Amino acid sequence: MNTKAIVYCDNQFGKMDGKITNGLVRYSKKYEIVGIIDSSKVGMDAGEYLDGIKNGIPIFHDLDDAIERLEERPKYFIYGVAPLEAFLTKEQRKIVFKAIEKGMDIVNGLHEFFTEDEEFMRKAKKYGVKIYDIRKPPAKKDLHLFSGRIFKVNIPIVTILGTDSAVGKRTTSVLLTEALKKEGLNVAFVATGQTGLIQGAKYGIAIDAIIEEFMTGEIENAVMEAYNTEYPDIIIVEGQGALSHPAYLSSCAIIRGARPQAIIVQHPPKRKNIGDFSYMPMPTLESEIELLEVFSRSKVIAITLNHEDMTDEEIEETIIEYEKKFQLPTTDTLKYGCEKLVKKIFKVFPELLKK
Repeated sequence: MNTKAIVYCDNQFGKMDGKITNGLVRYSKKYEIVGIIDSSKVGMDAGEYLDGIKNGIPIFHDLDDAIERLEERPKYFIYGVAPLEAFLTKEQRKIVFKAIEKGMDIVNGLHEFFTEDEEFMRKAKKYGVKIYDIRKPPAKKDLHLFSGRIFKVNIPIVTILGTDSAVGKRTTSVLLTEALKKEGLNVAFVATGQTGLIQGAKYGIAIDAIIEEFMTGEIENAVMEAYNTEYPDIIIVEGQGALSHPAYLSSCAIIRGARPQAIIVQHPPKRKNIGDFSYMPMPTLESEIELLEVFSRSKVIAITLNHEDMTDEEIEETIIEYEKKFQLPTTDTLKYGCEKLVKKIFKVFPELLKK
């Protein structure tokens, strides 16, 4: 089956609004990513630009450039930008139209649903392509209210939460899931955003698109589906936004719906203001940990770093500082892996050692 995909991320690759693309470059189970469109980084290797390690994914100027240089036209066009406003400009619409006209199926992670747009659907029908709105919620009749079933789960549930949006919570969740699997555990991962679902997560929901009344119930349902289907030893739940963030409710719903027994906090030490709100200062790591522990009645068991704007020396110094200050294992999972996290999870949940 052809799963080749090109990802559009013009002028945003490696930035906060390019987090869908960033995630797909690092990990993609569902699609084979064959190229990125970003006219500001043409000719670079996407993996090398993002993490300093080549992965063979080229960056193209535009769709015409990509199709001309690739051996085979990709089947999928993924819109890999996730701006706060979440709606396309006229020029951006033209770019998606061009992909449709070239016979490519469209994968859309925006809050603007292309399947509800007459112009998009007319073109899709004309050129025989499919459109997938990843964030489009189920019909109201299919949504779930919180039921309390989560209290019957008798295995560890760990959530990766953070101090802001786009700090790497999903990346750490995926890396930790894989690391625990290598230890012989049966691990279920629950995605809570569009990127995780596009990457191919088997369980999850784009929680920020769900009506408030059903948010907690949908998280609970996703966790229960994973629990009842996979019979896992442990469940890792991806976080969204931050509990302290004034614009988002997602963390609240994730904590209430998943009822984690342990929390790992992801933090960007060099970020001064919260994403998309340049006049709002970042919360301190201390305040976020306190808020999370009070609200969840659970414990933060480790800290993970987002190393944006940090040198290797600063990362190492911060790890030492945080471990001394908070008495919690601290790491940068992209640079140093998940060994500290795995060790702490086995310490907090010794029953996993018997698995």
